[in-house]
Amino acid sequence: MFFLADVMEALTGSRFEGASLAISEATIDSRQVIPAAMFVALPGERVDGHNYVGEAFKQGASLALVERPVEGYPILDLSQPLPTPFKAPAAPFCLKVEDTVKALQTIAAFWRSQLKVRTIGITGSVGKSTTKELVFDVLSQRYRTLKSPGNMNNEIGLPLALLRLGRGHQRAVLEMGFYVPGEIAFLCSLAKPQVGVITNVGTVHAERAGSQEAIARGKAELVQALPDDGVAILNFDDPWVRDMNQQTRARVFYYGLNPKADLWADHIEGLGLDGIKFQLHYQGEVLHLHAPLIGRHSVHTILRAAAVGLVENLTWQDIISGLLQGRNQLRLVAVHTQSGALLLDDTYNASPESTLAALNLLSELGGRKVAILGDMLELGPYEKQGHHMVGVRVAEICDALIAVGPRSRTTVQAAEQAGMPEKAITWFETAPDAVDFLREQLKNGDTALVKGSLGMGMARIVTALEKES
Repeated sequence: MFFLADVMEALTGSRFEGASLAISEATIDSRQVIPAAMFVALPGERVDGHNYVGEAFKQGASLALVERPVEGYPILDLSQPLPTPFKAPAAPFCLKVEDTVKALQTIAAFWRSQLKVRTIGITGSVGKSTTKELVFDVLSQRYRTLKSPGNMNNEIGLPLALLRLGRGHQRAVLEMGFYVPGEIAFLCSLAKPQVGVITNVGTVHAERAGSQEAIARGKAELVQALPDDGVAILNFDDPWVRDMNQQTRARVFYYGLNPKADLWADHIEGLGLDGIKFQLHYQGEVLHLHAPLIGRHSVHTILRAAAVGLVENLTWQDIISGLLQGRNQLRLVAVHTQSGALLLDDTYNASPESTLAALNLLSELGGRKVAILGDMLELGPYEKQGHHMVGVRVAEICDALIAVGPRSRTTVQAAEQAGMPEKAITWFETAPDAVDFLREQLKNGDTALVKGSLGMGMARIVTALEKES
């Protein structure tokens, strides 16, 4: 919770003690307004937030940031001289600013500067959200911790997350996305992280970023922003990330599967949907763990969360309690079809890295293995290479491939070249086109992975095939 006085000081540089209105949080969606919220009206050609100010007030918002007056509601215009002595209009009312996005960011940066909370920033091509959730579980064992909701990880979402902080919070775990150079540096200027976690550097968003080198430079902005007394938690197994140790003033803490890392794991055993077993090594200690996260690749997620716990002075008992909660799983969800086949629903998004990890999980499971894979989007110059890598892995572990989308023709060709029989491969233009075929082909005992970029609509396959409860 913050106050109108904080908003006014952030935007004007002056503290108005009469501005005692309490504000619960900020939001840009009138449907998500909670009582006493500040609604931020974002302008837009297709959707203009100013058209929803009235709805936000009906839902209980007490204040709206606007760029133009909204008929029927009182307005305080910051471009005009303010009344002396200052007295705010009765809530609900509008606060007019020149640019609502910049105002939101300015308010968030000011509010963050008023708090003693330690911030953990997390970025990387794959695994940001799962890492954020597990780090939250670990830190919550000792500290009052806030995490950025959902994927609030951009120039609008992160300020909204910061404005959910209260004076009682001790830690904040914030996901930071990267699309263009300078974006993470800007997010760091708002959040002021003391700890930075880099998961990996893959080919996600290469279409916009330009190259893997550009992606690495963008991710490195997080460790560059850390203070002298901060900690950069880096993936020793990823050479792009490992070499970021040259770009930070902060202390470097390595994690990985290599004994040269500060925290490392070995003896990894995938148990399918029952989780994973492995050994953790740290400063001569060896811990044997069985964690509920799915897939061998989840070991890196666990290492990241444990590393944050260690640098934030948690005991191993605290760390392990957080790791074993099991509340936060990968986005992958297991459901059954009408015919009795097991569907691994991982349709939120896809990159070569995350698809290979999901295929590795599929290889650990029993039954006939079927890969139902849609196009991976936004790979830029890595598009053919990424789809080819996936096709080779499919041929190594799967009994059947159902490919969806024009880009996945490369996956089909690679699978055939790697020795997968042509009769085991079927291609469809769109996800709905594949439903009837899959309804006939998937049998009791089959295990099928469904994955593809969000824009491919692969979730429609799961919805159509899932057994009704």
